[in-house]
Amino acid sequence: MSERRRTDPIPLGGGEEPYSKGLMARALMRVGVSAVRAYEVARRIEQDLLSRKQDSIELDRVEELAEDVLGEHEGVDAVRRLRRYSDLAELDLPIIVLIGGATGTGKSTVATEVAYRLGVTRVTSTDFVRQTLRAFFSPEFMPSIHYSSFEAGRALRSAEAEEVDPLLHGFLDQTRNVLVGVNAAIERSLAEGWSTVLEGVHLVPGLTAPIADALVVQCVLAIQSEDAHASHFWIRDMASEGARALDKYLDHLGDIRYLQDYIVERAQREDVPVIWNQDREGATSAVLELVLSAAERLERV
Repeated sequence: MSERRRTDPIPLGGGEEPYSKGLMARALMRVGVSAVRAYEVARRIEQDLLSRKQDSIELDRVEELAEDVLGEHEGVDAVRRLRRYSDLAELDLPIIVLIGGATGTGKSTVATEVAYRLGVTRVTSTDFVRQTLRAFFSPEFMPSIHYSSFEAGRALRSAEAEEVDPLLHGFLDQTRNVLVGVNAAIERSLAEGWSTVLEGVHLVPGLTAPIADALVVQCVLAIQSEDAHASHFWIRDMASEGARALDKYLDHLGDIRYLQDYIVERAQREDVPVIWNQDREGATSAVLELVLSAAERLERV
């Protein structure tokens, strides 16, 4: 794997380094095997190596042992995913994953999990970029960035608000400003050869700049029902111990879902995959599948 990628390799055995039970367990967890079962498989592999007085193992043998522990279907599936991750690690390209979606759709949670499973050490939020811009540009100079995405319409002058949809146009004005900083962050990442996962409401399909010399995957997370969407804010409030204003999000839920409809419509128009986030594991797996499939398409070119 290229040193410039700066991602952790999947330990497949048969290489230059001896087998590591911890690394193998972590690799299995990255491809969706539960922690307990992953360590059972890793321990079984360790026992097999000791009995054969070996210090490395091939994937075909890993598959046999995984089937013993996990069952035929789950074992074969886990090793199939390990093979795909191994092929991904061989690509001499940085990986750029863009996860968009309205506020409260689980972007940051999924982005963190995707980055972990890919071995990517850089995760960036467009909200972080917006916060940085706030420090440099006053409300008088760049008003829209000083509001939440669903409140940015308040930055429009009254004459403009009478002629356009203030909610949507305020959001788009904020998005265009934030994407200037996002594009700069991506350019720096590519210059350094770093893989990066970016998430944020401002990653609107069709508005993000083209990215060259990288494996690029873009998708949008969305929540199907309003009740499920509201529950995400309750969960986030409990996890942050009230650090984020729950009432503000619930009071603006209609506006947030209005922006979601717009983002989803843009995604469909631009052929960007929309992932309906029903649970973290399902959404994470869907994003990872997009990455692995994109890598396989590159290899066939």
